[in-house]
Amino acid sequence: MRQIVPFIWYDGQAEQAATFYTSVIPDSSVDHVEKLPDGTTLVVEFRLDGQPYRAINAGPGHPHTDAISFQVDVEDQAELDRIWDAFVDAGGTPVACGWITDAWGVSWQVTPADMGEIMSAGGDQEGAARAYEAMRQMVKLDIEALHAAARGD
Repeated sequence: MRQIVPFIWYDGQAEQAATFYTSVIPDSSVDHVEKLPDGTTLVVEFRLDGQPYRAINAGPGHPHTDAISFQVDVEDQAELDRIWDAFVDAGGTPVACGWITDAWGVSWQVTPADMGEIMSAGGDQEGAARAYEAMRQMVKLDIEALHAAARGD
């Protein structure tokens, strides 16, 4: 097997979505746009943080759901805020617990890179419960507040 590439279905906005995603996520690029003879975009090949993706303009009838989402791990609150705000500014809808639905209906999770460590609280079950409860109260995640909850501060 060579590679598994996420392939996302859009109703006419594949190129716009790929262009937006690559403008927000570091180390990203639109690599190829396949056009139909009439000049409309059919398939877009792009990379997000080096990971390849493909998007197709295949028409209506298959709306996105949050059953599949893309998780963006960030290093700090500034990066989380920058990415989150870019999605909101481009028509995204904040959901809960770090989830946001973009303007095209695709679900994203913008989370700290150490989310697993935060949510396990180093094996402290009470700390993990506090971190989980703190996360449930948030829409956009506050990394320091999650750490504080896990520590019991």
